[in-house]
Amino acid sequence: MNRRDCLALLGMITAWPASSPAQQPATQRRLGVLSVTSADDVIGQTRLAEALTALGWKEQDNLRVDWRSGAGDRVRLGQLADDLIALKPDVLLALGTPSVEELRQRTTTIPIVFAVVTDPVSQGFVQNLAHPGGNITGFTDYDGPLAGKWLEMLTQVTPRVSRVFVVYNPATAPFAPLMLRTLEDAARTLHVTVEPAPVHDVASLAALASHRDGGFLVLPDFFTMANRAHLLAAIVESHLPSVFWSRAFVDEGGLMSYSTDSAEQLRRAASYVDRILKGALPADLPVQNPIKLELAINLTTAKAIGVTLPPGLLAIANEVIE
Repeated sequence: MNRRDCLALLGMITAWPASSPAQQPATQRRLGVLSVTSADDVIGQTRLAEALTALGWKEQDNLRVDWRSGAGDRVRLGQLADDLIALKPDVLLALGTPSVEELRQRTTTIPIVFAVVTDPVSQGFVQNLAHPGGNITGFTDYDGPLAGKWLEMLTQVTPRVSRVFVVYNPATAPFAPLMLRTLEDAARTLHVTVEPAPVHDVASLAALASHRDGGFLVLPDFFTMANRAHLLAAIVESHLPSVFWSRAFVDEGGLMSYSTDSAEQLRRAASYVDRILKGALPADLPVQNPIKLELAINLTTAKAIGVTLPPGLLAIANEVIE
């Protein structure tokens, strides 16, 4: 090859683009996730990644996900909220009521999608379900009749339950007074007594073992989820029947649960994250109530504590553990 040919070839190479448009990496967007409980618990990172991938968002490709988990510690949750806001994400995903509270105190501009949140209107997160307004929208894990259903399930146990201890942590379940009012209304019809049983730490969870002659109703609360081993140990020691807000408790020895499908909650939340990343405004996306509930019963636990459940309840259960 002579000098003229070499110069011509170099000119052609210089003229070529570094890469074709199809080869250019997609612009990476950023999602910040704040969860009250640990990242690998019930609603976890794997499920979120699967839901987002199905919508075309792949981590380390066109989306970066920054996950922060408070492990049931409210003070720590606030610190993690600061961390996420500092990263300036395109959208935030808040798992649990305390996560929404911490994030909304720190931003009115970054879109926030929530999941596993109770009564967002009464808590002031949104104006109303159909038109949330502001920068927050998402998916609830509870509607009014559900608390009454939990109470009714306990009254179907034999021997009959006439007193129900309602377990929750006031710091991580600020909506508890709303649910207690619903439970008290249902209790009058069902002829049972409802007693609040607030817990704050491992010691107060252990103290539940001293309760006798009644049953436990555990409200939606990520503190109880994060500390469910201690809670379940106390309930087992008490030998009292119990109903929970998540099937995770039943899988680990609780008697029964009637709850939203956590995987479905996350898939639906991911759909709103997708729409916001594509230009939708939270104010235009209605808050949605649960569309899928599941009843789980642990017959092994029923036998261990000496209670019987009616055939009608067992017949409609989505899962019976024997």
